[in-house]
Amino acid sequence: METNQEKPDQYFKGRGAQINTRNRFLRNEIVREHIESIDDWSEPNVATQFLEENAKSFVNKVDSPDVGMYYSMNPYQGCEHGCIYCYARNSFEYYGYSAGLDFERKIIVKRNAPELLRKFLQHPKWQCMPLSLSGNTDCYQPAEKKFELTRKCLEVCLEFNQPVGIITKNAGVLRDKDILQELAKKNLVTVLMTITAMDEELRRVMEPRTTTAAQRFRVIRELSQAGVRMGVMLGPMIPGLNDHDMHNILKTASENGAVYSAYTFVRLNGAVKLLFHDWLYKNFPDRADKVWHLIEASHNGQVNDSRFGVRMRGEGNIAEMVAMQYRKYTQKYGLNDERLELDCSLFRRPGEQGRLF
Repeated sequence: METNQEKPDQYFKGRGAQINTRNRFLRNEIVREHIESIDDWSEPNVATQFLEENAKSFVNKVDSPDVGMYYSMNPYQGCEHGCIYCYARNSFEYYGYSAGLDFERKIIVKRNAPELLRKFLQHPKWQCMPLSLSGNTDCYQPAEKKFELTRKCLEVCLEFNQPVGIITKNAGVLRDKDILQELAKKNLVTVLMTITAMDEELRRVMEPRTTTAAQRFRVIRELSQAGVRMGVMLGPMIPGLNDHDMHNILKTASENGAVYSAYTFVRLNGAVKLLFHDWLYKNFPDRADKVWHLIEASHNGQVNDSRFGVRMRGEGNIAEMVAMQYRKYTQKYGLNDERLELDCSLFRRPGEQGRLF
């Protein structure tokens, strides 16, 4: 597979997005209209920047019925993984940045996240329900190696016996196997590992700063052996690019210990539509038209659908074919055979007396 990443003068290596799309909330923007321009101009800073902040809140209630979580926690905004299809890119515009390259290069670090989580759990009105780490950006993206906010949040969860679900595509989660084991002993944790492609060349351009599929399967195997209930997320399935990998991903994940799974169908909302289109035609000019039209055929002629119940699955023949394959293979490999529920009955605030009845 030949891509524009082999042409450094035309392609930002190690980044998913290749442009900065306009922020819909900003009235003005700086652009370079002519290569010959004599105006003072500098290309965007290519290095990753960590912007530390003291957040006002950390635990967010999830109102969408499509995502399978009640509350989400995101220690970082922006994500260096650079997944080109990521719906979270659009939320970055609220910070005054672009959903494109800015999203991958400017990582907002919520340094007080563990303290905010502790304060949230201490509130007497909190009735224990599972919390989800990630859901917007990956809690084990490269920044976690430096700041360790996810680990500190897991330590708080263990202290309170607070059940937590984790979604990630980074092998860095293995660093916290010790805490995950302790949580797993009390049925307080599940980990969902996202795997979207078996083709390493496709992964390299579609999710440039993530770990390989082989490493992700290793994570499933090692954490399963440690007693952590593991799942695999196939998200998103993109017709003409990675949908043919569904069988092998589910089969290999099951062989490595996964016991449940989920999937989503690609939807290109907001600025992600422009970013994905630019990326697709730069990397796969031979099949870009076909892939784009297959996505349109699955969203009633559009590439996005905001309707609950439909937006994450698509509709039409292509989307239904993907859904049928998913049902067939999950049944064949014993995934989702049992309903997984985390234990909320053990929740205790430090110093709180145990309930007698």
